[in-house]
Amino acid sequence: MVVYRDGAARASQTLPFTTEDSIDPERLWQHLADYETWDKGNLNLSEVKTNGMLQHEYARSALKDPYSGNLDRIQIIKGRLDASGTLEERIYDVAVSDGRSIGSDGRCRTSVGDTVDLETGTWTNTIGDPELIAVWKDPDFDPGQRAFYYARVLEIPTPRWTLYDALRLGADVPTEAPMTTQERAYTCPIWYTP
Repeated sequence: MVVYRDGAARASQTLPFTTEDSIDPERLWQHLADYETWDKGNLNLSEVKTNGMLQHEYARSALKDPYSGNLDRIQIIKGRLDASGTLEERIYDVAVSDGRSIGSDGRCRTSVGDTVDLETGTWTNTIGDPELIAVWKDPDFDPGQRAFYYARVLEIPTPRWTLYDALRLGADVPTEAPMTTQERAYTCPIWYTP
């Protein structure tokens, strides 16, 4: 976990380090060292180590933005390298709204629904939940395998800018352009090292 002690204003100017940059967790440490060296930033760093524990639990909670849609689900994305060195990522739904269930494969296959009115560009928060909370254990945890985990929170569908442009500005929008979107929020990754 990375905590920027510089405050939100400074930390928000920093691009996050993702698997698009590198799948090698050692590159993350170099990225953060560069932040401190070149940007004169101030960080708290932690890497999760086993310390004799065979498995970790991850608690996640999310609150909706008061000016946006309710929440659809919280997901944990796990990444690891397989035996050939290829990155594998897996998505686990860990909390879902509206009493839907999560299957034995870790996924909720039932849609939250969609309340977007394409004629007015509005939606209602009659689906989803304003808050989701979950405690999750990795069912495929291997104490000898390096891995990373991050959470992703999805909102219910809301109007996309293409719909607003079409309605408010009379813009010609291609028919294949999506008119709704599900906004997402991501956490910083947790890197697990045996």
